Amino acid sequence: MPALILQLSRVGFLILLCLFVLAAMRVVRADLRWAGEIRTSDSGGRRRGRRDAVDPAAAVRLVPTTLVVTAGALSGTRLRLGSPGPILIGRAEDSTLVLDDDYASTRHARITQQGNQYFLEDLGSTNGTYLDRVRVTTPTAIPVGVPIRIGRTVLELRP
Repeated sequence: MPALILQLSRVGFLILLCLFVLAAMRVVRADLRWAGEIRTSDSGGRRRGRRDAVDPAAAVRLVPTTLVVTAGALSGTRLRLGSPGPILIGRAEDSTLVLDDDYASTRHARITQQGNQYFLEDLGSTNGTYLDRVRVTTPTAIPVGVPIRIGRTVLELRP
């Protein structure tokens, strides 16, 4: 009987080792995919050849009306801006934009409106909130068309 238990333990350990290797490969593949997306971006963080890119000088004059998810699981999702109160982003079910993203915190970020300007604030997330590849540490004004990255999700304010 002890030989059978030893053999079953070896097989169980082998199965666990295989599952660990598969999980590690999945993470590496996702990181390589993300690095490829960054590499194909231009200096403004937008993909080359995109027709709806906004000129940074014109972005100052534009008033955003929509928050658009441009990459990630919710790609194509649009939120109308202008409703009272902040837009909460995270994995929590009561967030305005609920992200199904392993790299997003429960309460990840908040977008607030002050006049015609919107501000992005990181709520102490583990992996950070990025505005055009720069980590947000204080409430920061969001220009129109500049990408906001939360985990694998990318958002933009659009007119």
